[in-house]
Amino acid sequence: MASFSRLRATFLCNAVARRFCSTLLLFLCLACDGVSRPDDTLGLQSSARWEWHGRLVVQADSTLTLVRMAIDTMHGGGDVALARFDFNPAVGEGDEYSLTLALDLGRARDLRQNVPYPLGPPPARLPAYATVTCLCRPLKPDSVRGTFTLATRGLRQITGRVDATLYFTEWNDAARHVTYSLHQRIDLVK
Repeated sequence: MASFSRLRATFLCNAVARRFCSTLLLFLCLACDGVSRPDDTLGLQSSARWEWHGRLVVQADSTLTLVRMAIDTMHGGGDVALARFDFNPAVGEGDEYSLTLALDLGRARDLRQNVPYPLGPPPARLPAYATVTCLCRPLKPDSVRGTFTLATRGLRQITGRVDATLYFTEWNDAARHVTYSLHQRIDLVK
């Protein structure tokens, strides 16, 4: 009788250990973010907006040397997104900057997961626009080249990855160009 209770305790201990290990493994796998990578840019996403029935409005104002980007929901359209990333590589140095990225996703439910869709002007699948805010000479946007990869799409959030280079030209000197890299996770919220 004593050996039976010892055997039963051993089985119970093994079952608890197996269940604990499998639960721990599940949590570890969920904690691993398949969207982020070790060599990502170090931008802090400070805002994100996703609209189901909108269109992007991008207007240049040469008198103020700026470009305004907004989402217009009054005239219909498809899925559009606007996200801002703040970069501060050296605190106190004055080299902080912010990148704002606008994406025209078309119909987000038509996008497949883990497929890199080209960003940029046609023939790219997803039109994209970007602005930069910095303590530098005024820059106007040229183009965005790269990819957007959808990771998940829910009712109120899209998670994905942007791997892109953003091209800008100085307002006063068309021969001077500047590029910024954006390689990181993007979370868009409705």
